[in-house]
Amino acid sequence: MLSFVMLVIGFVLLVWGADKFVEGASALARKMGVSPLLVGLTIVAFGTSMPELAVSVTAALRGANEIAVGNVVGSNIFNLLVVAGLSAVICPLVMDKMLLRRDWPLSIFAAVLLLVAIAPDHVIARWEGAVLLVIFAVILSRQIKAALNDRAQLAAAEEAAEMTKSPVMIWVNIVLGLACIVLGGQLAVNGATGIARMFGLSETLIGLTIVAIGTSLPELVTSIVAARKGQNEIAMGNVIGSNLFNILLILGVSAVITPIPVQATSIIDCLFLITISVVFYLPARKGKLGRLPGAVMAAMYVAYTAYLIMR
Repeated sequence: MLSFVMLVIGFVLLVWGADKFVEGASALARKMGVSPLLVGLTIVAFGTSMPELAVSVTAALRGANEIAVGNVVGSNIFNLLVVAGLSAVICPLVMDKMLLRRDWPLSIFAAVLLLVAIAPDHVIARWEGAVLLVIFAVILSRQIKAALNDRAQLAAAEEAAEMTKSPVMIWVNIVLGLACIVLGGQLAVNGATGIARMFGLSETLIGLTIVAIGTSLPELVTSIVAARKGQNEIAMGNVIGSNLFNILLILGVSAVITPIPVQATSIIDCLFLITISVVFYLPARKGKLGRLPGAVMAAMYVAYTAYLIMR
């Protein structure tokens, strides 16, 4: 009974927190004079990647981070297929030109970089983790510099700034919303895990499905809420930004703490991530990710999950 209560409370906190978080993030973008895409790629992406960061760094500190790569790659696959897919099904996503020209290709590059690191020896060494962190710092600085140099965007934002909330209320929404997202995600995972155990599901299956999906719930709820509010840049920026954070920052930090051994199956998962990133980049390049591609993406995740269960 307690597991059901935790699950319900968790989802309520997730939905309410995501609503406040997106509201605060979009207001912050207008107030600062930067695009919602930048906020989605940075603040929102980092906030919704907190569960993955906490899990991976904690595991690294305990010297038990061999599942870190699988967790990150699995989360990235979920982000792209389910988070972006369902967001597009609910409300077709208009693609930002900068995201298509720069950020989506960078997420493909990050996945290829990960494959190059793990394929030869099935280990991400400390120096490889340091390289990932340096690349992340370069990408983040370029994203911020590009946004701040967009003067036309700044002028339009200054006009809208008068209509936004006070800085204090903006940050209250962001911090309170993020806290509810993190807490709600944890409660939902714990509740779902308890229910799964009650029905006799194996720990391995729980880890591959419920826990992996649970750490991506913040991305899912935040992007869906953003899509429903018409904040397409935040919705898609959250997905691509989270995927960059997961590979470059989270695995970078984890590998610097201690080298990460990788299971052979992670190479297959990484190849799958690269493939779907390229395949669905093609329809998105037309400027819009519609309901049909979104439905296909969600269906592909169901097939991928079935593969995970059987292998």
